Amino acid sequence: MKTNTARERLRAGLPAIGTWLTMPCPITAHLLSKIGFHWLTVEMEHIPYNWETAAQCFANIASGGTVPLARVPWNTGENIKRALDGGAMGVVIPMVNTKAEAEAAVEFTRFHPLGQRSVGGYLHSLNHDTDPAEYFARANDEVLLVVMAEHVKGIANIDDILSVPGIDGVFIGPNDLLNSMGRKPSFHSDAAEFTDAVEHVRVTAKKRGVASGIHVINPDVANHRIAEGFQFLAMGSDAGFMLSNATEAAKTLGLGPKAAAKY
Repeated sequence: MKTNTARERLRAGLPAIGTWLTMPCPITAHLLSKIGFHWLTVEMEHIPYNWETAAQCFANIASGGTVPLARVPWNTGENIKRALDGGAMGVVIPMVNTKAEAEAAVEFTRFHPLGQRSVGGYLHSLNHDTDPAEYFARANDEVLLVVMAEHVKGIANIDDILSVPGIDGVFIGPNDLLNSMGRKPSFHSDAAEFTDAVEHVRVTAKKRGVASGIHVINPDVANHRIAEGFQFLAMGSDAGFMLSNATEAAKTLGLGPKAAAKY
């Protein structure tokens, strides 16, 4: 059975770097699977993926040698089961604000005796290069479970949340976290309330033996966060990469509504 190399890296104390797939396109997933990222997350919370397209993306990512993950729409058994049964090798769970919500995430993600995930399907085993029987026996040791800390309520309860067995990582969503503080959503802020919350999550995760992570905007910030001790780094998104390069090219050519016409 294929090892979940992203989970393996986190457990070894190494960084695992990836990006968000915000364009529901299996071809984009396949192209980015060859870049060298440790993982790619299919963004199902805010983007109109259907389950069939998501499954195709998971398969293309896995075939490219990268770990396919899914940020599920919400922390429910149906969402988590369908993502994992569709071939994701791990899930990122949004807006986990209490210990009870963390326990539910573990229950939905892990098979008995660690949880109550239902047994069935076959796409999951294909992406793990094995058969269903071996997958069911070993999935608890391979599936990556990352909960999100993206609200002041979650920050206040982070020690209790990360005390729950079965959680591999905690991922800070800076936009939602800042929004919950009544501040403008952004990838970063120098506000003490924000920087203190980020550090509190990192320190608490280290104490609990859980990998900490955060969404960043570029490689320089990723390197800075890794130096601080963060491991699970999401850098930008597929759409962000495309638009930033296209915008720069258009600007150079004097194109765009705000540019001085060159041609």
